[in-house]
Amino acid sequence: MGKSLIKWQFFGFLFTSVSGVFLHFLYEWTNKNKIAALISGTNESTWEHIKLLYIPMLVFAFIEYAVLSENHNNFWFVKLKGSVTGILLIPTLFYTLNGIFSKTPDWINISIFFVSAAVVYYRETIFFKNKLHFVLSEKSSLYILIFILLLFVIFTFKPPKLPLFTDPLTMTAGI
Repeated sequence: MGKSLIKWQFFGFLFTSVSGVFLHFLYEWTNKNKIAALISGTNESTWEHIKLLYIPMLVFAFIEYAVLSENHNNFWFVKLKGSVTGILLIPTLFYTLNGIFSKTPDWINISIFFVSAAVVYYRETIFFKNKLHFVLSEKSSLYILIFILLLFVIFTFKPPKLPLFTDPLTMTAGI
C-alpha cells in the first residue's frame, strides 16, 4: 500500500507538471477559445498560474480516487489540504522572490510552479501515510474543491481588481 501510494503521488506530480505546461499554452493555441479559457491560463497573472496547478491536480485527484480512496477514508480532505497548499505557495513564493529581487528571471518563475507541485504531492503523501485527522467530512471537502474550481472559472471571466489577477506584462486582468 505504501509503495502504491508513493507511485500514484509521483504520477500525480508528473501529470500535474506536464498538464500545467500544456494548459499554459492551450488558450493561445486554440485562438483564445473561451471554452479553453475555463481550464487554461489566459494571461500571465499569478491567479492564472495557480489555475495551471489546480486544474491538473483536481483532474488527477479523481483518477487517483478510483484507485486509492478505498484505503484512505480522508482522501478528499487530504486533497483539499494539498490544493490549498498549492494555492497559497505559488503567490507566496512569487511575491516573496519578486519583493527580494525586484524582478525574477522567467526560469525562477517557472521553477515556482514545479516546486509548488512537488511540495503539494509530498505533503499529501505525508498526510495519507500519517492518517491525517480530518476536520471536514469527505463530502464537505469535495464541495469546497468544486467551489474553488468554480472560482477559477468565474475569476477568469470576471476577475477582482487586485494585483493577484493582473497580468504584469499587459496590466490587464481576465480575458
